[in-house]
Amino acid sequence: MNKKMIIIILAILVFLGLNSFFIVEQTRQAIVLEFGKPVEFKDGEKKVSFINEPGLKFKKPFIQNVVYFDSRILNFEATDKEILDLEKKTLTVNAFAKYKIINPLTFYEKVTNQRGINNKLDKIFEASLRDAIGAIPLKTLLTDARKEVMEKIKTDVSNKARDFGIEVFDVRIVRADLPKENSSAIFKRMFTDRNKEAREYRAQGKEQAKIIISTADKEATIIIANAERDSQIIRGQGDAVATKTFAQAFGRDPEFYNFYRSMQAYRVSMTKSDTRMVLSPKSEFMKYFSSVNGR
Repeated sequence: MNKKMIIIILAILVFLGLNSFFIVEQTRQAIVLEFGKPVEFKDGEKKVSFINEPGLKFKKPFIQNVVYFDSRILNFEATDKEILDLEKKTLTVNAFAKYKIINPLTFYEKVTNQRGINNKLDKIFEASLRDAIGAIPLKTLLTDARKEVMEKIKTDVSNKARDFGIEVFDVRIVRADLPKENSSAIFKRMFTDRNKEAREYRAQGKEQAKIIISTADKEATIIIANAERDSQIIRGQGDAVATKTFAQAFGRDPEFYNFYRSMQAYRVSMTKSDTRMVLSPKSEFMKYFSSVNGR
C-alpha cells in the first residue's frame, strides 16, 4: 500500500471521526435527527429524547445530524397591538416576555426555531391582552391593580406557551397609549374640558371672594361702629370726670381758677400773627390786665 492510499484512508477516518461526535455546550441543548426526523439518543446509560447535559457526544456519521437550542432565558417583544378596553377606547399596547426552552423536542416539532415561536407568542399575546385589557378601563392600568392584570396575562400566556415546549417566566406591559391619530383630538377635548373646569373654578372663586369681602366689610362696619360708640362712652365718662374734677378744683379756689381760665382765653384770642384787640379798658375781659386780683 503506497503512501497516497494511506493518506486517503487516514483522511476518510478523520472525516468519519469528525462526523461521529459533537459537543453540547453549557448554554445549549440539542436533539438528534436521523434522516430529518427526531430520534432517541443514548446519552451514557440512558436514552433521552433531547440532550441537556453538556459534554462530548457521539452519533452515527452521515445518517444523524444535530440541531442545537439555547438553554438560557430568552427575550420576546410582541409587536404593537391595538386593543379595546372596557370603555371601548382603542389602546396601543406593547409587551414583552422572558421564556426558556424546556423541551427542545416539542419545540422543534411544533415551531422548529426561534422565529417560529416568536410568531406563536405574538398571537398568544394578542389573544391574552384582548381578554385581560378588554375587561378593564384604561385607568386601571395606571393603578396598583395593574399587577393583577399582569399576573392574569402571564398565567394565560404561560399555559398556552407550554404546548410549544417553553416556559414563560415573566410578562410585562411596556406601555399602553392611545393611538397617535386620536391623541390630537383627545388632547383638544381634554384641553376644552380643563378650560371649562377652570372657568367654573374661577367663577366660584369670584363668588366666594364677593361673599368674603361683603362679610368683611359688614364686620368692619360693625367693629368701627362699636368702637365709636365705646369711644364716645369713654369720652363722655372722661368729660364727666374732668368736669367733676374742674368743679371740685374750682370750688376750692374760685379766684385762682377765674384767673387761670382768663389766661387761657388770652392765649387763644391773641395769636402770633395778630395781637390786636379793640375793647374797652374797663371790659370784663380785660380785668386781669389792670390787677392780678381782677379788681
